[in-house]
Amino acid sequence: ALYNIVLGGEQLWIVADKGREWPGYPLVGIVVQKELHDGGLRSIRDLRGKRIGVTQLGSTLHYQLGNVLEKDGLTLDDVKVVPLQAMPATVEALKGRQVDAILVPQPFPGATEAQGFGKILAWAGDLYPWQIAAVFYAKGFAADRTRAVAFMQGYVKSARYYFDAALTQKDGRPAPSANYDEVVRITAQYTGARPEIIKLGFPFQDRSGRLLVPDIERQMKWWAANGFIKRPLPLKQIVDTSFIEEAIKTLDR
Repeated sequence: ALYNIVLGGEQLWIVADKGREWPGYPLVGIVVQKELHDGGLRSIRDLRGKRIGVTQLGSTLHYQLGNVLEKDGLTLDDVKVVPLQAMPATVEALKGRQVDAILVPQPFPGATEAQGFGKILAWAGDLYPWQIAAVFYAKGFAADRTRAVAFMQGYVKSARYYFDAALTQKDGRPAPSANYDEVVRITAQYTGARPEIIKLGFPFQDRSGRLLVPDIERQMKWWAANGFIKRPLPLKQIVDTSFIEEAIKTLDR
């Protein structure tokens, strides 16, 4: 939708990282029926011919599925993609054996295992890291350079605070800081999610909020190749990292 909006003539800018699928940070799980897992379904290649539930065609989950399959030598044509509209509906479809596998974010993967009908095959971020979310600037706000950079300075400060509190690791395992509980509390306050759900997994993002720019281009090429956008956009037409780079430079003086 974002790329089609810009292709349609609207101007907005992708300016900073807001979240990535990243190795070691469980977010979206590829979950299969437990009985299929027990019967030997243990790899992505074993998904050939299977029914796989996602929320919608053209969604981030559809994109992840396609790229995870391609990385293992398969394509979307090798599976049956089943759009189910809502996250709870995908879980119920797996439970009711209407699909063989689903892609769902935390806390759903763990819930399927706890209830005994699902098994986490893999975490998508371990298989295919990518820029899943970003900060955007509207044309008018971007034109007010002073305000736009000032906002980004605050964003970089908060990104670093978040990273240091919730995303630091030691020996490949989470090593939250003394500010971890504060970040959980703030997240719960503004999202309405329960703390125990939040603690299942904080989305990874760059410590200073820098974008994974090459991935933006890679995404557009995939969407175009699969018929979801007419053509890829030149990066300079949709990405502007000058705001965050100026903010970082000012903060790090």
